[in-house]
Order: sequence, then structure tokens, then C-alpha cells
Amino acid sequence: MDARGKFKIHNKLLVACAVALSLFGLLMQYSASSYSAESQFGDAFYYVKKQALALVFALVVMYAVKFLDTKWLKKLRYPILGISLVLLALVFVPKIGVENYGAKRWINLGFTTMQPSDVAKFALVIFIASCLDKKSSVSFKNMIPILLATCAVCVLIMLEPNMSVTMCVGLVVIIMLFVGGCSIKHFLIMGVPLVLGAVGLIFLEPYRVKRLMAFIDPWASPLGEGYQLIQSYYALGSGGLFGLGLFNSRQKYLFLTFAESDFIFSVIGEELGWVGCIAVLAVFIVMIACGIKVAMRAQNRFDCYLASGITAVIAIQTLLNIAVVSGSIPPTGIPLPFISNGGTSLVCFMTGVGLLENIDSKAQYSRLAHKMY
Repeated sequence: MDARGKFKIHNKLLVACAVALSLFGLLMQYSASSYSAESQFGDAFYYVKKQALALVFALVVMYAVKFLDTKWLKKLRYPILGISLVLLALVFVPKIGVENYGAKRWINLGFTTMQPSDVAKFALVIFIASCLDKKSSVSFKNMIPILLATCAVCVLIMLEPNMSVTMCVGLVVIIMLFVGGCSIKHFLIMGVPLVLGAVGLIFLEPYRVKRLMAFIDPWASPLGEGYQLIQSYYALGSGGLFGLGLFNSRQKYLFLTFAESDFIFSVIGEELGWVGCIAVLAVFIVMIACGIKVAMRAQNRFDCYLASGITAVIAIQTLLNIAVVSGSIPPTGIPLPFISNGGTSLVCFMTGVGLLENIDSKAQYSRLAHKMY
């Protein structure tokens, strides 16, 4: 009897959540962007069409990586990290890098653009998982490759500039080191320069200081740095308990910028209300719980750390996005996983889900085969 054929088990709930969020994202992107897309490009479905194509490609990649031997990721950790660093550097090359709103975060591929920082987050997770797998305990000496790789990725992302993704990367690294057994003493020693560095980065750039002031009192500059946060407040506040109804957002009529991407959760709150927001959060919580479960029952240390890192990226980026649109942290741009517009982000997150399913299926098959034989 073929145990794999009879007992092939996939984490269907995890995949169902990812697909459901992605399809819901298409719906909300149309609602949030139809007016601006019609005004700007003459096509109300402009953003949705691009995201739908990205979703088809993402589903193909997600299915393909289910059959990938994760050992290859460990063996290729240096090339994977190196490619991600090269991609991050290419955004600064004239005619290759694309600049929008004063930031160089995209690469022009001719037929579309890609955002290397999305790739770099997951490349760094693979590298850290590989480093942690090689050592039975975490010491400063063992952490040197991890810290060097993290610094390289964060410096290139900060130069774009993109502090929100840098924060996401830093928090993910901390979680992975904690899972890997890093002691509290190590965290305390690393914490001081990290906090000082973060404060320094804020005050080195005037626009970051303005954003911090806008967070403290957005109404002090209602037409400047505080504008976006105020519009997000209006959207979330007007939604009430059940919302204004699907497609009935008022803020999307060019009041709330980036409504289809970084601030799509504001439109969700306006149209679907508190109930809709809680429902979306519940799906994310289920996904994160599934990811933690996958990590806990992984077949080996590398798979455990890889699953932990992927889950951490989903959790941290979701938390940061919602914290920004709700005014819980200073405003900064970061997309909501699976839902916000952005093809590179969607493909990377769906690939991560495919790897989680891969790890879980392998672990379950191993246990079932052991019981049978």
C-alpha cells in the first residue's frame, strides 16, 4: 500500500484562508480603486486585472513549491540571499529602478514592476533558518552571519527609503532568534543599539520627524503629514458596526490615497464596519495559528525555523498594517498581506503558504508512514 497515496494530507485550512483573503482582496481592490483607476487610466479594473494575473501566477508557484525538497533551500541559502541583495541594489540603477513618491522601491521588468524588498524578507528567513539549523545553541559567534545578513538587507531597504519594511524585517529576525534559543541577555545587549539606531534613523530624516508629529497630533497638519491618517480615521469611524455597505465607501473618491494598497483596511472598515474588520482579522489569526502548528510539528529543525519565519512575516506585516491605518503607530506604508494591491507581495506570500503546506504534508506523511510500518 502506498501510504503517501492513501494518507496524503494537506493543511487545507491554511490554503483556504490564503485563497479566500486573496479573492477578497480582489473584491476590495476593485471597490477601493475603481474610481481612481477610471480617473487615472480610463479603466476601473486597472488594478484588479494586474492583481488577478499575479494571483494566477501565485497559485501556480504555491502549488509547485509543495513538491520542493526544502533541503535545497538550505543548500542554496547563500545564492538565495545574494540574489535578493542584488535585486535590492538594482532599484538604485538608472532606467532599471523605478521611483515613486520620492522612494526607489521597484524594478522595471518591462511588462511589469517588482518590489525586491518583498523577496528579501523571505530570502532572509531562509538564510536565518539555515544558520539556526546548523547550531544546537545560539551564541554571539553563531549570530554573526545572521546579523551581517540582516544588516545588509536592512541597509539597502532603508536607502530606498522604506522604514516600515525595515521594521518588519527586524521584528521577524527577533522572533526567529527567540525561537532558535537566543537568550534574554543577548536580546538586551542587542536591544540598546537597535533602539538607539531606530531613534537616530527617525531624526536623521525630516520627513520621518514630520510623520511622528502627525501621529501625535494629525490635526496639527490636516492638509500635510496628518492628512492620510485623518482620512483613515474618517473611513474607519464612519463604518460603525456594520459599515456603509460594499462599494459604498466615500473616502475612496480621491480623499484616501493608496486606498487599494497600504490603506485598504480603512476601506474595509468603512464598507463592512467593525464586524467586517473582525472577520478579516479572524482569518489572519487562523492562518497564523496554522503556521505555528506547522512549525511545532515540523519534521526537522530547518523546517521548524522556516515555518516559524514565514508565519512571523505574515503576523508582523499584518499587525503593522493594521496598526498604521488605526493610528496605533506612526504612519508608514506597508501592504496588508494577500489583500493589498501588489503582485510581488502576493506571489511571495502565496509561495510562503505553499512552503508551509509542504512542511506540514511532509511531517504528517512521515508520522503516518511510521505508524503503518
